Amino acid sequence: MNRKVMILDILAAHRTVKVSMLIELLNVSHVTIRKDLDHLEKRGIIKRTHGYVSLDGADNTGKRMAFSHLIKRKIAKAAAQTVEEGETIMLESGSCCALFAEELAAVRNNVTIITNSTFIANFVCHLPNIKIILLGGYFQPDSQVVVGPMTTTCAESFFADKFFIGTNGFVPGQCFTGGDHLRVETAINLAKCANKVFILTEAAKFHQRGTFELIQLDKIAGVFTDENIPKEAEAALIKNNVMLKKVSATDKKLRWRYYPELPPILYYTENE
Repeated sequence: MNRKVMILDILAAHRTVKVSMLIELLNVSHVTIRKDLDHLEKRGIIKRTHGYVSLDGADNTGKRMAFSHLIKRKIAKAAAQTVEEGETIMLESGSCCALFAEELAAVRNNVTIITNSTFIANFVCHLPNIKIILLGGYFQPDSQVVVGPMTTTCAESFFADKFFIGTNGFVPGQCFTGGDHLRVETAINLAKCANKVFILTEAAKFHQRGTFELIQLDKIAGVFTDENIPKEAEAALIKNNVMLKKVSATDKKLRWRYYPELPPILYYTENE
């Protein structure tokens, strides 16, 4: 397993961990762990302060990227395989969507990404093989997206082959949901500019329900998730002729290490 994924899994379980403890858990040198943490901090995923590494203070999307990171990475890779060379795609914000953009740069050439996410634009702007068009509009600093009528007007100048969006919940048999009215309204309008719409989400979101309807099932071409999707949700997608791609939700088994007067620490070992 990738060492950076191990770091993110440990942080997802504990939020804040001593750098010295990461060195011991992962059995690496100070130099190695510093390089890993430098990379993650530059991407906006973690923050470091006085010998500690933490998710607190990291960018909102980057922070969420640490949770179920390996599953989200698998979802991103599966979705990237559906994009052809030279296609133009639209991309909304979210941790799965950010990892998807990164995967596209690795496996496809000459792909144009149109997005309302300043986080995603910054996350992949240094990578080759992709062109980025950043839409304008009202900036929401917490989610690092632009929304509203201006964003819709900008998007109407383009036509995309595919539109990839995340979600924060699901209404069985009806729709996927969102939690912010302006973001949902903007995503609905962006979807009108694309030939097909795809959802990228880990299966845990199928057990949640957001405040606003994002997109109805019969408007979706495909869903990329993991094998823990509830059976009733899977049946609803199939009933609506939605392509469903499920990735493995398991990898190496988790282990816990115990220290006096500290909560147990989640870790992996290389020989398992």
